[in-house]
Amino acid sequence: MDYVDYYKVLGLNKDATATDVKKGYRKLARKHHPDINPENAEAEKKFKEINEANEVLSDPEKRKKYDKYGKDWQHADQMEAQQQRQRSQQQQYAGQQGYANNSGGFSGGEDFSDFFSSMFGGQQGRGRQTAFKGQDYSAELKLNLLDAYKTHKQTLTVNGKQVRISIPAGVENLQKIKLPGYGAPGTNNGPAGDLYITFVLANDAKFKRKGKDIYVEEQIDLYTAVLGGEKIVETLNGKVKLKIVAGTQPDSTLRLKEKGFPVYKKEGQFGDFYIKWKVQLPTSLSDDQKELFEKLAKL
Repeated sequence: MDYVDYYKVLGLNKDATATDVKKGYRKLARKHHPDINPENAEAEKKFKEINEANEVLSDPEKRKKYDKYGKDWQHADQMEAQQQRQRSQQQQYAGQQGYANNSGGFSGGEDFSDFFSSMFGGQQGRGRQTAFKGQDYSAELKLNLLDAYKTHKQTLTVNGKQVRISIPAGVENLQKIKLPGYGAPGTNNGPAGDLYITFVLANDAKFKRKGKDIYVEEQIDLYTAVLGGEKIVETLNGKVKLKIVAGTQPDSTLRLKEKGFPVYKKEGQFGDFYIKWKVQLPTSLSDDQKELFEKLAKL
């Protein structure tokens, strides 16, 4: 994994304060935001770099590790644990050497590395490089409601590489999935990191989703509400013709069983589809129509 200078990404010096980091991030994030630069791959890449830099430098603990270990900052705990083990082994060796010298078993001129290698099988000797897992990546994938309704494949670009994934029907807004091994390459032959994808579902103007159920509002005229009739309603899976019973009340709800949203990773299971009837009252009545309503009112 190449070294990325997070300070340079945000246009800061290494002695920048937390306030400097916040100001630098906000300024650059506004400039390179995807909404301001639609279909601009370079701006999208820069925006991701800015977010990554801010995530590290705005967190005191992460920043401390980054300042000390550079590109390997995510492995700081492992590296420090390894260093502690090596110090303990060296102390153990020193005790063994002192004992041997006092008892005449070793001379002061014997090679440290030879004895250390014989003690620990050469595995902890000089030049050993510890393998570390690569950095995890995070990405967002925007979907509309119809995208999330059906299982399908999509290709997204993460750090310059294209990743093709299968998206199961019924994913939730902000649901996160993990793709093992799609992150950054490991260090010293360590395993690659993972890729975490967060689904962001856009609101739909017509269909309102609540879990596995779908809610819509449909208008009917007063005469249909009073006398009954038929209405063609669009669902996520096509149009259906519905019978409206006479005397349907305003804001009454009709349920279409199992016509809602698919249940995530449960084949053949769906929520329900709810229709709220909105009765549209007539306006600009003619004299004859007003007379008829007056007669009805008297009855």
